[in-house]
Amino acid sequence: MTSPGRRIRPLFTLYLPVMPFVLFALFPLYFMLITSLKKNSELYDVTTVPFLIKRGVTLGHYQLLSQDTLFWSWFVNSLIVSVAATVVSVVIGILAAYPLARLRFPGGDSFGVAIFVTYLVPPSLLFLPLSTVVNRLGLSDSLWALVVTYPTFLVPFCTWLLLGYFRTVPKEIEECAMLDGCNRLQTLVRILLPVAVPGVICAALFAFTLSWNEFLYALVFVSPAELKTMTVGVISELIRGDIYYWGGLMAGACVGSLPIVIAYVFFLDYYVSGLTAGAVK
Repeated sequence: MTSPGRRIRPLFTLYLPVMPFVLFALFPLYFMLITSLKKNSELYDVTTVPFLIKRGVTLGHYQLLSQDTLFWSWFVNSLIVSVAATVVSVVIGILAAYPLARLRFPGGDSFGVAIFVTYLVPPSLLFLPLSTVVNRLGLSDSLWALVVTYPTFLVPFCTWLLLGYFRTVPKEIEECAMLDGCNRLQTLVRILLPVAVPGVICAALFAFTLSWNEFLYALVFVSPAELKTMTVGVISELIRGDIYYWGGLMAGACVGSLPIVIAYVFFLDYYVSGLTAGAVK
């Protein structure tokens, strides 16, 4: 039998010390939500408490997004670009990480480090040469411009993340498959990937999050209003000079955060195991 003191010990040693950090992380979401539900009369009144709603809840800011802007078109554009860029980046990352993790060739380790270093290059330095590439390909002012450019920073990250995870998978299970007649590609598809599903999902979640939140490339490469992504469209329509439509901005942020929240909720276990564990066989 466990003593009462031992049962309540985690409350003081774990939960209470962590609580301030949890509140600190959740406070921006809380403030974003209540701001999107406030009436303008309360929102722009400096005498009211900014952290509470005292004059009633309104959905007018969400109606503003739906009726007076192309918000849902921007939402769909962001979803298409993020999913396409994530799939392309994860597939290329798998094909690049597997030989770096399993094959031994001159310069392999240096090449792996070089891949990660390319991820550290700021996008603000890359969009100028990339704009030339996009123009040469004839993809300007189209969603394909983003699908082509996003993997430039997603592939190095996915490759580096999967490289570390593939190295945790025991080589013996692949050697057994190769003894049974599988080649390298069959071993990757039939043996390694099923074992490395947590790592692949973790890389996909990171890639989707980075694509969904990307702003600079979407601002530079896409000009038509109906083709903008959500991050660019909301800001360009709801910030006009020195006038900020804070209710609409926060409403767009709330709706825009839903796909990320849903993705992490459904794949949370895979995400955690992909970050902290390898294959155990």
